[in-house]
Amino acid sequence: MAWRGCLTKWAKTEFIRSSNTTSRSCRLNPCNQQRCGFRREAKRPDTKKGNVTQETKASPSEAGGAPGRPPPPKAPRPTLFKPLMFTVGFTGCSFGAAAILQYETLKLRVQSAKDEEEAERLLQGSQDMAYWHDWWSQLSSLQRQLILVMSMVDDFWSSLTEGQRTVTGIIAVNAAVLCCWRIPSMQRSMIKYFTSNPASKTRCLPMVLSSFSHYSIIHMMANMYVLWTFSSGIVSLLGKEQFLAVYMSAGVISTMVSYMCKTATGRLYPSLGASGAVMAVLAAVCAKVPEAKLGIIFLPMVTFTAGNALVALVAIDTAGLILGWRLFDHAAHLGGALFGVWYVTYGHKLIWRKREPLVKLWHDMRSPGASGARPGGGPGASGSGPGPQ
Repeated sequence: MAWRGCLTKWAKTEFIRSSNTTSRSCRLNPCNQQRCGFRREAKRPDTKKGNVTQETKASPSEAGGAPGRPPPPKAPRPTLFKPLMFTVGFTGCSFGAAAILQYETLKLRVQSAKDEEEAERLLQGSQDMAYWHDWWSQLSSLQRQLILVMSMVDDFWSSLTEGQRTVTGIIAVNAAVLCCWRIPSMQRSMIKYFTSNPASKTRCLPMVLSSFSHYSIIHMMANMYVLWTFSSGIVSLLGKEQFLAVYMSAGVISTMVSYMCKTATGRLYPSLGASGAVMAVLAAVCAKVPEAKLGIIFLPMVTFTAGNALVALVAIDTAGLILGWRLFDHAAHLGGALFGVWYVTYGHKLIWRKREPLVKLWHDMRSPGASGARPGGGPGASGSGPGPQ
């Protein structure tokens, strides 16, 4: 019985152990599957990771050869063939138009003089002071004030020299362009057409328009003061029409010189202003009358000759061009000054004195019936004009 009890006890113990083992195995097996399941699920990120790795490996191969790919080529230097051709064509057209304008001006003066003489003959003795007194008394006070203002403006305009009257229009255009710079909606167009830059897609038209463009009021006032000061001398020297041709051509030529220097040095930045054309006017007067005395507006006691002033300005601009000063466009200043000196020395004889065939052709086109009667080509064709011959 004792053995049987021990055996029974042992059997129960083994049954409990086996049941515990079975329950453990049953508990462990799901755990093992779950782990396998996690492992399988973990393999998917591995696969994705592998894909990411492959993509990462592929993207560097796409992107680079980035380290191995050569850097993007530098932008080629702009070609200046079109601006050069535009400069030559515009200069020729300017002087041709000036010659035709002089012809038309002289013709208009002759016709106006004849009309005035005829009108004076008709009105002489037909009306007395009583008529004008009655006419004045019939006007209202506002009309009288307007007539007085117009009379004062006419007296002021008549007191100006021909050169000052000529540059008044240039100053008005510069002032209008300065106002356009203050309009926000026009900024893009102003930068495109009224600043000269050899790297820009639009390079020819800004060569002309930038000569009338100023962004700073001080810059415009300085240029226009110098132009106003030397206007009387240059117009009396060359004449109104020839002066306009020189001024317009100097603006384009100085910009062309600026283009060349910027392209050669690689400093492709925009510039604007009438300094090149104004320097041509100043240099022309100083080269033609080098002994003339000049002064400074704020230092009237300091005087110097025009020749010394020209040498000093050319030296400053040359130093600025060599040293790379960016305050002014020194290349444009030098281009304008050299053109002004060249024109009064050689250009007048080479260009202006040879305008007679063009003027004669224009005269024949305007009045074909008078070509046989006037082989000389009409007024202004023989070279007589406001400018020196």
